[in-house]
Amino acid sequence: MNLYKRPYVIAEIGCNHKGDLEIAKELIKVAKIFCNADAVKFQKRNNKELLTEEQYNKPHPNPVNSYGETYGAHREFLEFNLKQHAKLKEYCEDIGITYSTSVWDVTSAKEITSINPDFIKIPSACNNNVAMLTWLCKNYKGEIHISTGMTTKGEIEDLVKLFKKHNRNKDLVLYNCTSGYPVPFEDVCLLDINVLIDKYKNIVKHIGFSGHHLGIAVDVAAYTLGANIIERHYTIDRTWKGTDHAASLEPMGLRKLSRDLKAVYKALNFKSQDVLPIEQVQRDKLKNQKG
Repeated sequence: MNLYKRPYVIAEIGCNHKGDLEIAKELIKVAKIFCNADAVKFQKRNNKELLTEEQYNKPHPNPVNSYGETYGAHREFLEFNLKQHAKLKEYCEDIGITYSTSVWDVTSAKEITSINPDFIKIPSACNNNVAMLTWLCKNYKGEIHISTGMTTKGEIEDLVKLFKKHNRNKDLVLYNCTSGYPVPFEDVCLLDINVLIDKYKNIVKHIGFSGHHLGIAVDVAAYTLGANIIERHYTIDRTWKGTDHAASLEPMGLRKLSRDLKAVYKALNFKSQDVLPIEQVQRDKLKNQKG
């Protein structure tokens, strides 16, 4: 019997679709058919609500990655409306992969709740938006996944208390995360997974891991430590224009990650007997019989 929960792989498409619905569908199809991911995740923002007027009208800090003359115009170019998200959810259902979205503000939370995804994600940047979290606790019935990057342990505790107050802690999934793009290995801080498990394993539904590092070895270690939900940014081509592509996995990388996590899941068990049947053949042939 395997004591570990089955790994669950989320391919975060985010805004890597370049504002193109057909590219988004292609990313979904590849994630399902080639990469064997369990879910895909997008992002939903109401940029006028989320950004100050100054932030909205400032130039993008990295103009080579900008899709507009201002940061606000850049964000609006990459934003799908609710009707488009509903089409993406329908497409996911048609091909058999779970659809989800990160929400960044109250308006987006209300919009995405109206199409009833299996789970909604709260990014690290918004996990202190008490108004949004409270609304979701009261009005959305699915799982609520929350990243804990750039968040103090005291803030995580307050977050969990809010969910307990609304009797929603058993629908809460906490992700170990370091906010950076990409994150050097020494800043991944995997052992904080143990901290989350020790403190919240019996309070929340799952502990997950959201990685922004390079490669896939770290994710396998995160799973072995007990984070059964693994989320990685994903793109078709890491050289594409945009800020998240460089810290994303391409299809082959995501496929290998899914493969390796499933292999490790099968391997994480105890021997059912001292000498397994596969070993008995070798024992009979090779073991010293003279004593």
